[in-house]
Amino acid sequence: MRLPAALLVTALLTACATAPLGLEQPPAPARFLRADTATAFDARWWHQLQDPGLERLLAAANAGNLEVQQALARLRAARAGSAATGTRTLPSLVLSTTASGSESGLPEAVKRGQPDTRAARAALDLQWELDLFGAARAAQQGAWADADAAEAGVQGARLLLHTELAGHYVQWQSARLRQRILDALLVRQRELLTLAERRSAEGQASRLDLESLQSELASLQAQRPSLTLLQQHSEHRLALLLGREPGAPMPELQDLPAALPSAPPLGAGQPLALLLRRPDLAAAEAQARAARARADEREAERWPRLALNLIWGRQDLRLNGADLAPSPYRFAALAFAQPLFNFGRLEQAAAAANAQADAASLAQRQAWLTALAEVESALAALQASRVREQLGHDQLGAAERLSAHTERLALEGLTGRSPLLAADKNRHAAQLTLLQARSQTLLDAFQLMKALGGTWSPST
Repeated sequence: MRLPAALLVTALLTACATAPLGLEQPPAPARFLRADTATAFDARWWHQLQDPGLERLLAAANAGNLEVQQALARLRAARAGSAATGTRTLPSLVLSTTASGSESGLPEAVKRGQPDTRAARAALDLQWELDLFGAARAAQQGAWADADAAEAGVQGARLLLHTELAGHYVQWQSARLRQRILDALLVRQRELLTLAERRSAEGQASRLDLESLQSELASLQAQRPSLTLLQQHSEHRLALLLGREPGAPMPELQDLPAALPSAPPLGAGQPLALLLRRPDLAAAEAQARAARARADEREAERWPRLALNLIWGRQDLRLNGADLAPSPYRFAALAFAQPLFNFGRLEQAAAAANAQADAASLAQRQAWLTALAEVESALAALQASRVREQLGHDQLGAAERLSAHTERLALEGLTGRSPLLAADKNRHAAQLTLLQARSQTLLDAFQLMKALGGTWSPST
């Protein structure tokens, strides 16, 4: 049959596409409660720390982390699925060839009723379902949104990797440096105990003073195993984040600086910028778009469907030994289908998809509120940590002044060795307190960076 050209043109003109999906932007406060002003966003925030060990670890983790590689594999799958879904709006062309033959075995006189045949055919088959009500377009938009969510998942995996690795590195460095200070503190405590034992033997020190020093020594010694365990645990976590077995060589931890880096000044930027920056919020928004697109697809499936089928071919036929001339053949069909009665299956599927879209929108709203709360909590924690670190600086300054003053008195012969050792011990204890405060400030800064999806550089 011949399909009139006007019918084909009419079908093409009536095919419609759904509009791009848009979601309502969640309300946002004008600024964070504890935020500083900010000028520039820095996704590679770790460069501000200027720590070569952390730089080496992050470079190795970017290449070897298995979570990031899994996220990249999911992204490739989502993009392939998106490309495949996009072809639903396009026609498909199939080349088919067939060869057949049959022999009845009947006498020549009766072969007219069941002749011997041999046939060969080749044809091009064009099939096209016209997307009149946008079902295929909605499916394509849902697949695009899935790919966007997968891409945000990759960014989220990288952000989580960077902040978690930086945190374990700081814990490892802090435990190592605290162990050094603790060892120096133990040396001073043992020297003080030796002097006290000597003075006690000479009747110049009480038994209570001696037991107090022994108790302090035991307390300091008890801290060392926990620091060793923390260092080992951090090493194992670092190896896992780098995609290595626990106990594998870690050349990145060689030739490290002898001090922790200082946390850089951080700003929070504008709350609304979180929508453009935090990977989990981008993923939640994309998931909500995907759910809404699938709801539109289910709605469109309740309406009529129109399909076009065109075939062009040639065939060579042999009948009872007589060769017929090769001849072309054509086929055209326009199929129309309208669901009439299916016990409400399509209506219920559409209702379920709409409910899932509503749930995804609520999940996006919940993710947004959670992000705001996480930023505010991280800002508050970082402010408190900075106060503790400043107090630690003040304590160390006072301890160093006391140690210097005691040393001058000892050089002038105005005091003995016991006060000098006590002042030095006090200085080591202040160093230990400051180191703990600085490591906590860094960890809180990493949490803020994670909550912000990076960090902002405060304006000068």
